[in-house]
Amino acid sequence: MLPLRLPVPLAVVAIPVRNEAQRIAACLHGLAAQHDARVGHVVLLLNNCTDTTGEVVRTLAGRLPFGLSLIQRAYPPATAHAGTARREAMEIAAEIAGPEGIVITTDADGVVAPDWLANTLAAFEEGADAVCGRAVIDPVEARLIPHHLHEDDRAEIGYAMLLDRIHDLVDPDPHDPWPRHTEHSGASIAVRVPAWERAGGMPALPLGEDRGFLQALRQVDAAIRHAPDVTVSVSGRIDGRARGGMADTMARRLVRQDEMLDENLEPPMICLLRAQARAALRRLRALPPTGLTWRQDVESLAHQLNIPASRVDLLAQMPFFGMAWSHLETCSPELGRIPIRRADLSFHHRRARRVVRQLLARRSGARMAPAHAALSSATGLRHP
Repeated sequence: MLPLRLPVPLAVVAIPVRNEAQRIAACLHGLAAQHDARVGHVVLLLNNCTDTTGEVVRTLAGRLPFGLSLIQRAYPPATAHAGTARREAMEIAAEIAGPEGIVITTDADGVVAPDWLANTLAAFEEGADAVCGRAVIDPVEARLIPHHLHEDDRAEIGYAMLLDRIHDLVDPDPHDPWPRHTEHSGASIAVRVPAWERAGGMPALPLGEDRGFLQALRQVDAAIRHAPDVTVSVSGRIDGRARGGMADTMARRLVRQDEMLDENLEPPMICLLRAQARAALRRLRALPPTGLTWRQDVESLAHQLNIPASRVDLLAQMPFFGMAWSHLETCSPELGRIPIRRADLSFHHRRARRVVRQLLARRSGARMAPAHAALSSATGLRHP
């Protein structure tokens, strides 16, 4: 039975849990120790737990400064994964939060920073519909991971930031200004209940439910903020609870590093084309869908994407920009994802830096140097 709906606006935290008796106390204490903001309620959904997680939570519940719902589920093996559990936990949280509330999901092995909630709420006050935080590995456990894996991770993150900077310079998002990050981790995703409902909720995927949810939010033009000051410390273990998740990835890379980078890391010139096409579609949709200017812009974008103008004309008038872009991106042969080999990352990194410098110079030669310095600081990489 669900608790009575509490006054709004309310921040309700939803956490899927699988056998976390050793870590759940630290997770809950982190939520209880928030500065300048208060968690209204926490939903813990125990997903086929076989350890003493429930007993640990019941022992702590009376000493926590928020209400707590402890839900136990025994899902069939085919659906007993984080996607199913996170979706249901967030559904329950949305019921409690009410139509004006906020649902935030995190992980049971994570410890949120003391300013996690306050910084998340600040991003909502700036107009966000959803806020993505950053997951950082617990510093003690991070020391157990070989140095070369940390270096590889820093190089990938730095390259992802360069590609994202290209998008920011070509197709800026007023709701997600620079600096920002590129993570979509279930360790920290917050969403207003109306946006959650509009997107259809968290997809019950066995892997990548967090990315799937962000894609669904984009499809309905939710304002998404990747807030760099919203952080969660997560486990660096290699015996994870979710098959195919971060722990499995680290365990695999300890044996042999992946040859290919993440599929979202593409060559910089393809990234530039993608950003330019997005910006062109955005400008097109700002026009009335009649007249010579509309027709010329449709034909220009069709030529750029190598698809029929009639297809662009039709898709550009879809109800949401995100929906239109998703269809155009899928049907354009020019925007197919081209994988990058890890061995070639340095080459692509140099080219991406060159593109960013050119874009900064084009935008404002006088401000190129300080903006470039900010980019260097954000990526953690040196720039000549």
